[in-house]
Amino acid sequence: MFSGLFARLSSTYFWYFSILGLVTPFLAVFLDGKGFTSLEIGEIIAIVTATRIIGPALWAVLADKTGQQLPIIRLGSLLACFSFSFLFISNSYWPITFCLALFTLFWSAILPQLEVMTLHSVRRSAKIYSRVRLWGSLGFIALAVIGGEVMSRFSSQVFTYLGLIILLALYGSTLLVKQPKIHLSQTVSKVSIFTKITDKSFLIFFLSGMLLQASFGPYYGFFALYLRDLTYPGYAVGLFISIGVVAEIGIFIYAGILFKYFSIKTLLIFSIFITGIRWYLIGQFADHGAILAISQLFHAASFGLYHGASIQFIQQHFDTNQQSRGQAIYIGGVFGLGGAIGAYVAGTLWLDGAGAQLAYNVAAVSALLGAFIALFLPKMSRS
Repeated sequence: MFSGLFARLSSTYFWYFSILGLVTPFLAVFLDGKGFTSLEIGEIIAIVTATRIIGPALWAVLADKTGQQLPIIRLGSLLACFSFSFLFISNSYWPITFCLALFTLFWSAILPQLEVMTLHSVRRSAKIYSRVRLWGSLGFIALAVIGGEVMSRFSSQVFTYLGLIILLALYGSTLLVKQPKIHLSQTVSKVSIFTKITDKSFLIFFLSGMLLQASFGPYYGFFALYLRDLTYPGYAVGLFISIGVVAEIGIFIYAGILFKYFSIKTLLIFSIFITGIRWYLIGQFADHGAILAISQLFHAASFGLYHGASIQFIQQHFDTNQQSRGQAIYIGGVFGLGGAIGAYVAGTLWLDGAGAQLAYNVAAVSALLGAFIALFLPKMSRS
């Protein structure tokens, strides 16, 4: 019975992160193929990313009150598929921006509910959660490699066909998942969520995370174009991204061990600090394949370890009937606001490739500042 549950949840994570594996590296390539400048690409990505502030919060209150995450996951995936399909008939700045923003609005509403539902389904086991979540990483790798190769062989506009196929598969996978039972009567909080989000520890966690996500601006927005300008072959983007995600998978497998020996605070600080080093290496030495590969291994900390530690932080900080809202604030604020700021700044600095090194240096400073702020987190128990 549990193996079937594991397979269904893993499948949903696989397809959810497959679309991320397509959009993250290749949205800029798709937009570049449409003739947009780097400034316009940065603006579009910033606007689209900003919708992640709104999307998760739209359904979080309803999910927490009803304890029903699955209907929201299904509706979000269906509407995301519908919105994305309009890219087939959109060619100018505002129609494309609107389609992508609408797609992100619905697509980003899925993950907070999926995380909460999965954690309840696996009885909050960090080990089992990590094993389920690594299938998302596998989906990301698959599309990063396939997407890069297919788009280099045919056209950047293949992006829309791949995206629609993945989103249809995502919706199909949600139809196989079952809603776990959550007994709200036993988990009613006596502390308001406003008190939780204005708590000093959460504000420090939020600000340091936002600076970390802002630092991803050059990477998420322009990494594929950056490697292309450095004359790497078309498949190289997928391969270098895959190195990072394989390292991330390793972290998800062994995360349970790390959480036994290190505090959440220590893991957060380390993750953010090593990300600053990563951006410096990419900015200075991306033309050296070996150094670029090593810097991509740091993705294990930049994303995998940070995300795992953040989920544990939210699980400890928010009460059970606040989990969806806590996840929404984390994903919407940290990833949405931080990501939007990072995308806009990167687009401003990039200058069609001439400002690439400066953009990555600024990203490194942002991450290192985030690590410094995280030092002021109070001591937290190990997971």
